[in-house]
Amino acid sequence: METSEITRATAAATAVAASLDLTADDAIVLHNSNKLALRLTPCDVFARVAYVGQEVAQLEVELAQQLAEVGCPVAALDPRVEPLVYTRDGFAITLWTYYEPVAPEVSPADFANALEQLHIGMRKVDVPISRFTDRITEAQNIVATPDLSPKLSDADRAFLSSRLENVRQTIEAHGAAEQLLHGEPHPGNLLNTKNGPLFIDFETCCSGPVEFDLAHVPEPVCEHYPNVDQELLDDCRELVLAMVAAWRWDAGDQFPNGRQFGEELLSLLREGPPWPTLDAVVRRLGP
Repeated sequence: METSEITRATAAATAVAASLDLTADDAIVLHNSNKLALRLTPCDVFARVAYVGQEVAQLEVELAQQLAEVGCPVAALDPRVEPLVYTRDGFAITLWTYYEPVAPEVSPADFANALEQLHIGMRKVDVPISRFTDRITEAQNIVATPDLSPKLSDADRAFLSSRLENVRQTIEAHGAAEQLLHGEPHPGNLLNTKNGPLFIDFETCCSGPVEFDLAHVPEPVCEHYPNVDQELLDDCRELVLAMVAAWRWDAGDQFPNGRQFGEELLSLLREGPPWPTLDAVVRRLGP
């Protein structure tokens, strides 16, 4: 979000907290991209704020409740208020338990175990959910529509469009078993807490092969996850790089250094395999 929008979003979140008798005298920005993550104090609430209509917060709330009920390692909604999506000043706001982070970072083995337990629990949850291919279609639409990606050159547009379609067909041809997935279980969506590793951000949940989730995590994590189809994982890694590249060229994208990431991802796709993991790309281009 832009600075002026962060101010409005923060005001909306603190106003919602106050209306629920939660004291929120201060707000600390924990993460800012297309959505805003805040720590409200002294009530210690983790608030997620998005523009109304540009989120699936209700689905996220429902999924979080069901996943917690089947014992998945997921962050909990704040127990002091009703598990609802609150709206204020054009923003959709959800309130979660704030977990004080602990050191060190989650080990690859613990990360893999937490993701496996999440997947096991997700097989017990029955919710109407979109397939991972819907996300490919969204990326393809961005690439195919110059008004949505005006700074993408014609050559890059044709290349990325072809890459998305080809890898989509390749993954479909595997015919792998599919199930409910997190959708983006990268390290930024896993908290290390005194209660163990906990996943956050369920707006990206979709159905697909587990390798699609594994394509978002560091390589050492995959080495500890059982029964991975390495060929399918490689194809999913290519797909993730192509989809993220498309999102970075979206005119409305607010990811920090988004254009730099978009250019780098196009370059990596042209270089071909072996495909790097997203965390490796972030480390290369990060501050």
